[in-house]
Amino acid sequence: MKKVGFIGAGNMAEAMLRGIIDAKLLPARDIFVQDVRAKRVQELARRYGVSVSASLSDLARKCGTIVFAVKPQVVPEVLEAMPKGEWKGKLFLSIVAGVKTRVFMASLGKGGCVVRAMPNTPAQVGMGSTGVFFASPVTNAQKEWARKIFSSFGSVAEFAREELLDVVTALSGSGPAYAFLFIEALADGAVRSGMGREEALRLASATVEGAARMVRETGKHPGQLKDMVTSPGGTTAAGVAALERGAFRGTVMDAVFAAWQRCRELST
Repeated sequence: MKKVGFIGAGNMAEAMLRGIIDAKLLPARDIFVQDVRAKRVQELARRYGVSVSASLSDLARKCGTIVFAVKPQVVPEVLEAMPKGEWKGKLFLSIVAGVKTRVFMASLGKGGCVVRAMPNTPAQVGMGSTGVFFASPVTNAQKEWARKIFSSFGSVAEFAREELLDVVTALSGSGPAYAFLFIEALADGAVRSGMGREEALRLASATVEGAARMVRETGKHPGQLKDMVTSPGGTTAAGVAALERGAFRGTVMDAVFAAWQRCRELST
């Protein structure tokens, strides 16, 4: 398992390999990258010192862990091109949105052990959130190795039912976009009240980051933390009342639900 090969060299693949290197799980030379974009592969090799793999067959020979990091629409083409009969005992980590483990297992045969994961874009700054589903027959040792890889660039949540990864996609996969909108709106409100744009964005982003950290580190319910900030008749109470008049919580819940429904439509 201890050599990792990436099929695909996009932003998420880069975030993963950087996490693996920074966490010292592997030396950079034991990470191999294969992609149809030769310039992109060479760029990653120069930047991180990873190895270049010339073909899928080369990747299969050298690596015990294979990461699928391609677009969903090219998965059938990639699986068709992969050499047959070389996957027994190898661990496959799929971060392909919407493609179920059965698609990979049907192509790889009995020897392939598949883990499906859904990381999100904050992985690019080492603060990712990844949902993971372990398909049979992934071994305990393989599970532990997969956990180490995904934990190298953020937090990991495991799910016993694969269909819950569609909810992960709607929540943490799409969630950064909701958070970006909220940060932008916070800053716009401050600008409307007379603050400069640069200062408003800096304070808004730091406020959201700090609030999220309080939820994680205190272990308290967000509602409890909200009540701690909200003094009777104070400024926060007035602001929260304005959000509630705009159906803030219901709108956010609707956004997650709509994204989940769309994810189910796109799943294969």
